[in-house]
Amino acid sequence: MPQGLHRGAALTQRRRLDEPLNASWEDLRAYLVCARYQSFRHAAEALGLTGTTLMRKIDRLEEELGLKLFIRDQAGLSLSDEGRALLFDVEQMERLSFNILRRASLSTDTHGTVRVAVTEGPGNFWVLPRLIDFQKTYRKITVDLRCAMEQADVSRLEADISIQFERPTNPDQIVTRLGRLHIYTFASGAYRDAYGLPQSLADLRNHRIVKQHGVQLDETGYARILGLKSLEGIVGISTNSSVAVLYAIERGAGIGFLPTSAIALGAPLVAIDLGINYHMDLWLTYHKEFRNSDRHKLVIDWLKSIFDPKVHACFRDEFIHPVDLVPLMTAARQSFGLNGYVAPQPL
Repeated sequence: MPQGLHRGAALTQRRRLDEPLNASWEDLRAYLVCARYQSFRHAAEALGLTGTTLMRKIDRLEEELGLKLFIRDQAGLSLSDEGRALLFDVEQMERLSFNILRRASLSTDTHGTVRVAVTEGPGNFWVLPRLIDFQKTYRKITVDLRCAMEQADVSRLEADISIQFERPTNPDQIVTRLGRLHIYTFASGAYRDAYGLPQSLADLRNHRIVKQHGVQLDETGYARILGLKSLEGIVGISTNSSVAVLYAIERGAGIGFLPTSAIALGAPLVAIDLGINYHMDLWLTYHKEFRNSDRHKLVIDWLKSIFDPKVHACFRDEFIHPVDLVPLMTAARQSFGLNGYVAPQPL
């Protein structure tokens, strides 16, 4: 670069078509993440970089391309017209790079790792207990199980297989509806004995609620389903963890919302009949490339089997009362019950 040519001037000089492009994929990926988060700070956290390092990458990329990619102000980042025009091409580069990595990981062998992302509650209480038996049969497959409310994007290699509440729309993904998760109201016997149980939705105002929040959960859903304008004053504990919700309800912290299978699986709870019938569909999704991987096909078929509504009544489309589920799920309770999850007594 000629002496005295500053960065602002460099951005106005367009690259010749026959000049080699020295921008690295890491710099282009940094641009892509910045475009998605619209914040240097949040993008740096996602990339595991410092904010200064990330800004240097973007500066270097803008200088190399001769384009102003972002408009930077106190509100954050926004794409310039040139940055917006580049977005589709870089997203295509990302998609193709993921395809290369996926193909490199494919195998006709039943050895290796399969990464499974599952919504936190079903992941902890349903998939994990059964995964132990699966692993005993398929010793050479490692299932990397991620249980979180954040939805994993299988098209961007955040997981190989995902079970989630939202139906994906990406045409590169194969999507299967597993079943339906029904939610009901529960309390512990200790809470009932101490405070009684609500006799109607309106009566809930006189009780305490244990509330779960998360990325895939509708934050306004509780009040709407309960017919209340606000939950202010009745939420005693709010947590992002399904395990914490079960623990708090069992210990008598308040009334909470759990899958209808809770009692059938052995949780020492009382079902509260308030006329609520809320449900969420469970979707299994994976990239179409994994149809050619034996170990992925084994895990996919196994996941479909453990959520099969014909075998496990709690996943049927029709609502079944928690008490009525008890005789229908005897085998599941005996083999994979919640005895290992019940809240321990404090030391």
